Amino acid sequence: MEKEVLLEVRDLDVTYGERKKKYKAVKKVNFKIYKGETFGLVGESGSGKTTIGRAIMRIVPSAGGEILYKGEKINGKISPELDRMVLKEIQMIFQDPQASLNERAKVDYIISEGLMNIEKGISEQERRRRVEQAILDVGLLPEFSSRFPHEFSGGQRQRIGIARALIMNPEFIIADEPISALDVSVRAQVLNLLSDMQKKRQITYLFIAHDLSVMRFITDRIGVIHKGRIVEMGESEEVITHAIHPYTRALLSAIPMPDPRHEKEKKLLVYEPDMHDYEKEPPKWRELRPEHFVLANEREAKEWV
Repeated sequence: MEKEVLLEVRDLDVTYGERKKKYKAVKKVNFKIYKGETFGLVGESGSGKTTIGRAIMRIVPSAGGEILYKGEKINGKISPELDRMVLKEIQMIFQDPQASLNERAKVDYIISEGLMNIEKGISEQERRRRVEQAILDVGLLPEFSSRFPHEFSGGQRQRIGIARALIMNPEFIIADEPISALDVSVRAQVLNLLSDMQKKRQITYLFIAHDLSVMRFITDRIGVIHKGRIVEMGESEEVITHAIHPYTRALLSAIPMPDPRHEKEKKLLVYEPDMHDYEKEPPKWRELRPEHFVLANEREAKEWV
């Protein structure tokens, strides 16, 4: 049975700055996300993973390429009807639960603000009912709706951010490092909440993180991104247990080990591409294992395998 493609990114470029100071943050990125799955983008800070998520959300403009949602192009200039659909069906959970919430607004307003903008004719009774249901869905109490964000812990604030996304009944959620700002004890709770919501509502996720150990738990497929380019892609377990690209191996070597002796003895890997070699023979996508793709030139492909 062929999988249904919900979102497709084709040759996406995103550029920051103006004129001579332009910086290309995302370079010719391609991937597909299938309906109902969790696709992960993993890479170090500054690799471009968050920029891709913001380009899909239309927060930052794309400089080239296409972003297709349900087969329709959603980047660049689009119709008001399509823009309205995108705003309703695609939601984002932000990295910092404190900075992403309006400190001057009560939780009731924060969660329902998007709902009131999209469904302008909604009654006050229906709005309150849906806010209460969204709060309950993320494991908080209905009476929390009358409080301000500063009255909550980091984990509770992130749950409020998740409720704000869920109240729109989205089909696709971009989770931008939703647990990186949280205590270790709270991270598993938020990951389990996201997983439960996916099962109940058939939500599709783009999960952005820098930790491959987290990706193994939450995602179905992974794209490893380095300096604006995806360098390795495949099923999560396959990529982690049979990492091919040196950058993926470097990320794996940075994962903390629970045994202090092993942690002390482990060797951190550093990836430095040979740019002179790439000038002679540019890298291209190669399937080096079944459904396991790597960006490499001919010499690298032979050497890494």
